[in-house]
Amino acid sequence: MASSPPNWCTHARSFGRLFLYRGDITKLDTTIIVNAANSSLLGGGGVDGAIHRAGGPAILEECRRLRTEHYGSGLPTGHAVITSAGNLPARHVIHTVGPVWNGGQQHEPELLANCYRNSLRLAAAYNAATVAFPGISTGIYGYPKAEAAGIAVREIRQFLAEHQHPQEVVLVAFDEDGYRTLEQELEKQP
Repeated sequence: MASSPPNWCTHARSFGRLFLYRGDITKLDTTIIVNAANSSLLGGGGVDGAIHRAGGPAILEECRRLRTEHYGSGLPTGHAVITSAGNLPARHVIHTVGPVWNGGQQHEPELLANCYRNSLRLAAAYNAATVAFPGISTGIYGYPKAEAAGIAVREIRQFLAEHQHPQEVVLVAFDEDGYRTLEQELEKQP
């Protein structure tokens, strides 16, 4: 008996192994979802707060343990760590800290690229079938959405061209504006 496709699959636009989906990342049945975390790893606003709320106390407990054992001063920008997903439909959550936008003069593009690279490396190490990314740094951290979309698409496509895992990556836009920005970038970049 064939299993049904994941809940995001029928509502996503395909660009090869890269997909574009509009909706709530906490509802996606993927191997891994990526959290645009703050350096404390203890939850916050935006995507970070939504993931912690939907995932429940298990995620926070694992984040506290990671912080105590490895990241006492906080997870550095561009780095990534993995936890279970608690009550989420995903199996794991990768937490990565994006850069705060300071006009692009504080190495923000490279730091943002590192968020995607390090998250994808970690997903590959876990042989992830599917990974879902929100717009990292595009909320309260103020990274311009179009520039962030360009970096996300470039880094993901490059990684997928060189690796078997993850098998598929889903870019998740919460609103129509974010969706259109990502769609334009996906159509522009080969």
